[in-house]
Amino acid sequence: MRVKIEKSYAAGRIVPPASKSMAHRLLIAAALSESRTKIVDVTLCEDVLATVDCLSELGVSSLLYGNIAEIEGGSIRTAMPKGVLNCRESGSTLRFMLPLALLSGNETTFIGATRLMERPMAVYEDICRERGLKFERSEGKITVCGPLEAGEYSLPGNISSQFITGLLFALSALDGDSRIRITTDIESLSYIELTRSAMATFGVEAAWEDERTLYIKGGQKYASQGNVFVERDYSGAAFPDAFNLIGGNVKVDGLSPTSLQGDRVYKEHYEALKVGAPTIDITDCPDLGPILFALAAGLYGGLFTGTKRLKIKESDRAAAMAEELSKFGAEPIVEEDKVTVKKRELHTPTEILSGHNDHRIVMSLAVLASVYGGEIDGAEAVAKSYPSFFEHIKKLGIEFKTYET
Repeated sequence: MRVKIEKSYAAGRIVPPASKSMAHRLLIAAALSESRTKIVDVTLCEDVLATVDCLSELGVSSLLYGNIAEIEGGSIRTAMPKGVLNCRESGSTLRFMLPLALLSGNETTFIGATRLMERPMAVYEDICRERGLKFERSEGKITVCGPLEAGEYSLPGNISSQFITGLLFALSALDGDSRIRITTDIESLSYIELTRSAMATFGVEAAWEDERTLYIKGGQKYASQGNVFVERDYSGAAFPDAFNLIGGNVKVDGLSPTSLQGDRVYKEHYEALKVGAPTIDITDCPDLGPILFALAAGLYGGLFTGTKRLKIKESDRAAAMAEELSKFGAEPIVEEDKVTVKKRELHTPTEILSGHNDHRIVMSLAVLASVYGGEIDGAEAVAKSYPSFFEHIKKLGIEFKTYET
């Protein structure tokens, strides 16, 4: 789908989608319980649906209607997969579900989009090799077979926190005590805390013994809480809130001021971008990279460090944003672990903008195009995390037309 955005002004109130980070975690915690849980205020985006589908393949019954997911837990520990687990484009789904698939000792095969299946999985591959478990990767597939056992696991902290989350869920379902020892400084600590929060909602604890060691007591039971509500998403809120930096007047409602979401720092970064060309470290909030780059290009510039992990997202996000922002007249400089966006006079792109099959690229370009105009190809990628994005910005007054391509 191609979207042609006209120069237009955003004003009004908006409620962002529910956090897909928390939705993934609550769905899995509910699946590990032994009764029915109703998860309320779920945004059924593509990534969340991928997790629901994979849980279903592991024998977890689910019922979806409106913004509610009812999950019947209890079978995941002994699951015999009915078919392959299709993770679509969701890195969270793949990395959260793989250790869970190791619990039963039955062979499980994961598939997904080409780029997803190319993303790093060495952490799990190493664990499986060291423990004598099956891990085979070939032709866009990963096949694993357990059973995973309780014990001590070591892994670096400068990798995606999704690996740590996946292990936390799996080890917490075992009878024996376990520890996860993190061998380097931890990146994206906030996402680990989201996982611990989701586990605690169902009565399961993963405790910090020290700043790099997580202790998971064996034999804990996930207990359904009946109704569980998903908080609103700071990552998604960053896009409509970005209009306020480029002349808009948008009120974003529904965000929890006590949220553990790491992307809540976007508000601080926005304040810095308003007044100059700041240096911003995005090590702990890499998903904010694209919108921060776009705003820096439209304002006073900026220097962004901690960007190396952007290479392994849905697209190579630093390179993709540099390519697209150059069409507006910007000149971003991408280096190994930093991106420099200098202040330049921007203009309406004379080329079609590409969404690079990346929801955050599309939404970032849409914000900037509201000032200069522009056409974005591949705009349907927003369905990955924020299916109602274009509906929302239309309500705010952003003018656009859509075309099927």
